[in-house]
Amino acid sequence: MLDRRRFLEGVGTAALTAAALLALASPGGLGTSPIAFIGQAEAQTVSADKLMATGPLPDIVLGKADAPVTIVEYASMTCGHCAHFHETTFPVLKEKYIDTGKVKMILREFPLDIVAKAAFMVARCSGDAKYYPMVATLFETQKTWAFGNNPAQALLTVAKQGGMTEEQFNACLSDTKLGGQIDQQAKRGAELGVDSTPTFFINGKKLSGALSPEDLAKEVDPLIGSN
Repeated sequence: MLDRRRFLEGVGTAALTAAALLALASPGGLGTSPIAFIGQAEAQTVSADKLMATGPLPDIVLGKADAPVTIVEYASMTCGHCAHFHETTFPVLKEKYIDTGKVKMILREFPLDIVAKAAFMVARCSGDAKYYPMVATLFETQKTWAFGNNPAQALLTVAKQGGMTEEQFNACLSDTKLGGQIDQQAKRGAELGVDSTPTFFINGKKLSGALSPEDLAKEVDPLIGSN
């Protein structure tokens, strides 16, 4: 049986560079907390070269490679606002924009705590083809694994549902190289101006907060015109 101490030792106890800047962020408030929406002062633009430069982990692209709009999301798996976006807005994004070839999306890791880091490691260890399905499952089941007394066992249960064995799970969380790459991914996000989750870059324009379907349409529709 996995215990919390072994879990933390496996993932690593070093503080995430970016997460240290977010000490006031709370993983609570799932579902019932107020959602953080976009503020005008938060908008800024990052050049495509800087945003899409090769990072510590390969981007896993969802959608057509030549889509006219690129959305990069920095998220934490224990972030309630991120789960809200993926449960409510992401289905609209996928059906209306990604599946029609208008948008490609890239999710990048920005864990706010060690449990979120472990969840991202599980998603990466699932393989590229299962990455987004595993991310979706983790967000859908966030309340069951993210904040209990034994996140290791709860996370293992979710991993098994995705086809991972306990041996593979343990090996994944013991992968110090992958753990370091996720730490560097978070550091890279902070260097791009990410200071909360979720944060989106839509063709380089930074937007912080949980985008509603209406927020999404307001940003994306002008970029695709009448297509």
